[in-house]
Amino acid sequence: MKLRPSRLEPIFDARPWGVHSLAPLFPERQNLTERIGEAWLTGEKCRFTDGPYAGETLDAAWKKMPAEWAGSSIQRDAPFPILVKFIFTSEKLSVQVHPDDEYASRFESGAGGRGKTEMWYCIDAQAEGEVLVGLKPEVTRKQFLRSIEDGTAEQCVARIPLRPGDTVFVPAGTVHTIGAGLVLCEIQEQSDLTYRVYDYNRRDANGKPRALHIEKAMEVTRFGEQRGGKIQSVTLVRGALAETYLAACQYFATEKWELADAISAETSGEHFDLLITISGDGAIEANGERIPFAPAQIWFIPAALGEYRIAPASRTEILRTYVPLNLDRFSQQLARRGVSADQLARLVQA
Repeated sequence: MKLRPSRLEPIFDARPWGVHSLAPLFPERQNLTERIGEAWLTGEKCRFTDGPYAGETLDAAWKKMPAEWAGSSIQRDAPFPILVKFIFTSEKLSVQVHPDDEYASRFESGAGGRGKTEMWYCIDAQAEGEVLVGLKPEVTRKQFLRSIEDGTAEQCVARIPLRPGDTVFVPAGTVHTIGAGLVLCEIQEQSDLTYRVYDYNRRDANGKPRALHIEKAMEVTRFGEQRGGKIQSVTLVRGALAETYLAACQYFATEKWELADAISAETSGEHFDLLITISGDGAIEANGERIPFAPAQIWFIPAALGEYRIAPASRTEILRTYVPLNLDRFSQQLARRGVSADQLARLVQA
């Protein structure tokens, strides 16, 4: 089975807070009749467009992938570990919270039994774009419940103005919502467990109020000191590549690559990589093939691919994400490259 970068086709999901145009990421999707809120890039039903798994869903391919593709140290008795999405908002999302792995494994086995820690990378934002992340430290359980009842839940959550290039980390148990006028790349555990506590009295396609999950939300919500929020990224320049470390935790580590000239990259053999093309075009060169890439694509890079090249035809921005197998080793590698202890403390979320 020839090792090669392989692309996955997105799946588009309608949401009441979504948009009627996905341009410029998806210029062919304008003047839509329904509001699209999410493009799932690595959902289990997303299909490979090329390579040896062409036509197969990610779920089906993952179950039989050899270590040369998946990685020598990746857990194989679980679903594909990373879910990548693009999020498009014309209205606020619900005020919500996600469970952690321990709670999900006990009470949500029917929904996959996996919690949801996530990060957002801001691709585009209107002038007043913002997210709300983490309850204010003084907010008690009783106060939060009262705010849900009287429609003021937003006032209990910290506001974060958002601009293109910003990164926000949202660990499980953190109350949050995403504001209007944003385009985000969300990288998270492979889970769709969401507990809504307030939804601005919106209704579903059948005219019924969307379900709330207040009791479960209260069981998983973190009160007092919060761990989520905006991450202060660190940029290192390596030749033609400006490499920005955005965030890392046990579930994913994410970097931004900015380049105008060709660069070489190399896989470790331990884990697969995902390359998410935000802007630019060009080709990925590997094992004698030259494979064109364009914006708004995701590429699965096999773990044992070894050295490959990215040759941009224009200035290009790519997110690279993967499962870090050892956060201590990850931190040591960044320290050797000149990242300070203070910077590491902000980047690496234990």
